[in-house]
Amino acid sequence: MTTLTLASRWNPLDWPLTHGPIPQAVQAVGWAALILLALRRDRSWWRFGLPAALATAAGLSLLLGYLVDDWWHPFPEGTPRYVTWWVATALLGLCLAAYRMRRSTWPRRVLGLGLGSLVLLMAASEVNIGFDMYPNGRVMLAPWLDRTAMLSTTKSAETATAPPDKVLEEVWTPPPGLPAKGTVSQAHIPGTKSGFHGRNAYIYLPPAYQASPRPLLPVLVLITGQPGAPDEWVHQGQVDELMDAFAAKHGGLAPIVVMPDQLGATWNNSLCMDSKIAKMQTYLAEDVPNWAQKNLQTATGRRSWAIGGASMGGTCALQLGVNAPEVYGTVLDISGQEEPTLGTRAETVKAAFGGDTAKFDAIDPLQVMARRQFPDTAIAVVVGEGDGIFRPQQEKVYKAVQGAGMKATFATAPGGHGWMVFRPAIADQLPWLARQTGLIR
Repeated sequence: MTTLTLASRWNPLDWPLTHGPIPQAVQAVGWAALILLALRRDRSWWRFGLPAALATAAGLSLLLGYLVDDWWHPFPEGTPRYVTWWVATALLGLCLAAYRMRRSTWPRRVLGLGLGSLVLLMAASEVNIGFDMYPNGRVMLAPWLDRTAMLSTTKSAETATAPPDKVLEEVWTPPPGLPAKGTVSQAHIPGTKSGFHGRNAYIYLPPAYQASPRPLLPVLVLITGQPGAPDEWVHQGQVDELMDAFAAKHGGLAPIVVMPDQLGATWNNSLCMDSKIAKMQTYLAEDVPNWAQKNLQTATGRRSWAIGGASMGGTCALQLGVNAPEVYGTVLDISGQEEPTLGTRAETVKAAFGGDTAKFDAIDPLQVMARRQFPDTAIAVVVGEGDGIFRPQQEKVYKAVQGAGMKATFATAPGGHGWMVFRPAIADQLPWLARQTGLIR
């Protein structure tokens, strides 16, 4: 997705970690280390050490699978199979290293520990490839190096709008000296009505926002998946770079992007509804827009407001689009689910509404669309071509939104369920979003 300049090619932080020679070399070294750990001349190793290591690794893998998927249950759809496989591979490497340390000299113990670490590195690299979470070292280090300042802006600037028969780009003339890049800041968005206490939101303001008169720009509210955090849209999603590239082609114009927290903590799942868990619909449909209109100068009205998200965030965007259509006129659902879930419908209804199915049915997006038409809502449904779990659900969602009369579009992207789909989906759908929200023709 990111095009490397000549300078960045020489910067190790910009070297790709999900394709090319680095992950290939890590995999080759990792498999070699695993083979070396498994081979030994000692007969007792073949009779006791190797079988014990295999049995221990298998037992730990089964135990970890039970603790994660059956007890902790952080992923409603379960742990991806490739993650389970590579975790088991890492455990095997560590177990082989541990059993080799018995009755070994310190140099051999250090060697075994080093080989085990290489197997662990290989497993981590392969999981990263599956999610495309860290495409390079710069993105991997970004959360620890993040020094994003708190939002400091003023609403005193003169503003410019487009007449009803035109879009903003048709009447906008960028002033001399307009910055080439927008700004990214953090901000605390209080749960004034919802009572929700979230982590800091991230706010992207495009170059045109720094002009005077200031154009009243549309707003895109972006929701992360679960597990997740608002900063992922900046670090992993590179939303600011995507918006800057769009603005460069449109005289500095791009949507304002508000990236709020809908989880409260990385592993929480608020279900994006008003329930016993949290009043998340109130937060996203009232607190967030009210805060933005109080602290920023933005376009107003449902046509100018869009909500989007990926994975659980895509499900969240769909929910807000059908349960708060007076706020959001445009929806971007990337790799979402067909309904909010904590695993099974019974588990979800019990946790959210104490077992009251009628309350869940009242806000379940597919059931809402079966009862109501949304001819004034536009939605883009995007999913990975190889996403075996979420693609069938997104195809079902697409049929439902068509049946509800929405102006709907469906698109696929190469890859499975991860940032290799989420990141380009934003870039690919950005012109569509800009048209729907009155920014460009």
